[in-house]
Amino acid sequence: MAELWPGLGGPVINYISGPPSERWCHTLPRSLVILGSTGSIGRSALAVVAKQPDFFRILGLACARQVNRLAEQAVTFRPPCLAVLDEDAARALHALLPADYHPRILTGREGYAELASLPEASTVLSAQVGAAGLAGTLAAVLAGKVVCLANKESLVLAGGLVRDICASTGASVLPVDSEHNAIFQCLAGRGQEVNRLILTASGGPFRGKTAAELENVTVEQALKHPNWNMGAKISIDSATLMNKGLEVAEAFHLYGVGVDDITVLVHPQSLVHSMVELADHSLLAQLGTPDMRMAIAHCLMWPHCMPTEVPPLDLTRTALTFHTPDLEAFPCLELARMALRGRGGLSVVLNAANESAVELFLQRQCRFTAIAKLIRKALDAHSASNPGHAPLCPPLAVSVQTDPLALAQEVHILVERISSLDAQSRALVHELVRSGEYSC
Repeated sequence: MAELWPGLGGPVINYISGPPSERWCHTLPRSLVILGSTGSIGRSALAVVAKQPDFFRILGLACARQVNRLAEQAVTFRPPCLAVLDEDAARALHALLPADYHPRILTGREGYAELASLPEASTVLSAQVGAAGLAGTLAAVLAGKVVCLANKESLVLAGGLVRDICASTGASVLPVDSEHNAIFQCLAGRGQEVNRLILTASGGPFRGKTAAELENVTVEQALKHPNWNMGAKISIDSATLMNKGLEVAEAFHLYGVGVDDITVLVHPQSLVHSMVELADHSLLAQLGTPDMRMAIAHCLMWPHCMPTEVPPLDLTRTALTFHTPDLEAFPCLELARMALRGRGGLSVVLNAANESAVELFLQRQCRFTAIAKLIRKALDAHSASNPGHAPLCPPLAVSVQTDPLALAQEVHILVERISSLDAQSRALVHELVRSGEYSC
């Protein structure tokens, strides 16, 4: 299936992993674990699975605290393993399950990691929200799984580490984000003919607003995305354009291209999911109705293209428009680029500060425009304390072939280093908000 894979080995496109094995491609049903099954991506994935019952066998489902929804999913698909955030959630989940169903219920980061590395699972959909999804993604690639990746933070925090592990274990990554899935499809079978990648952005609910007009934005306004039905955190990220900044980082790590070779264009209709410009300046674009089931099905069933229930796109009923983003009104996009250029853990700081600031905004403890300001403060503080930008995660010293236990231990040490910087950055944001300068 290498002919369907993006370019490997650079110097332009150097995809993060090799393709899945021929055996995986032809073995059905696929044994599947879904991390984040109760979120919007997880629910859409289970809708895809329900329409292709001969294609999948659900081995594990995981969520944080939405145990009522997880219980409903578990009763429907009867996986042998489930995972939740803590023991309280586990007890609540157990009480909701029927007497004739006795799955193993795992808890915490270790539980997610164990679920993601089940020996009998061939495929893992990593769809947990935020930095919490890193443990499951790393466990899956360490175990050599085919990882359908919807948790962009895994690459923002540890993209180089994921790349190194894939090279060692033979794990494969398939991108679920609609933008990166579109680029993946455009790059299929292409080597080093690419000039740049073009990510499209809807512009969110405040497209066209000035910086001054955003000062008094409410939580309710920020959650009203014009095109997509998403969770609260990603909806706010879309409103600030941080979601697109995180996707720039994701593209950087997935495709091995330079930061300056990734362009963002605002495309309000969300019908062109992204584009690739080739060396001759021709463009390849992937279009479709804005529905995540298409990208999810493409990954879960790769390399097969199967019918979905997504309605076809009628180009006679729409116009396509594009423009450059307003970086003065939406500075988060440039902050993400700055973090990528700086390295030295800056992307970890960026993500942690953003997650904390978004949480505080949703709790009405800080202003919408304070989100970008808090992120900038956190980035500046880390740069001042790490002027040489020493790498947070240097290249791995061992491989799974030479010493699998040493590899797992080395990855554990690097994850602890990421977690420590993440916690420091979150604490700084909370301290800044408590000072009153950024509060509502």
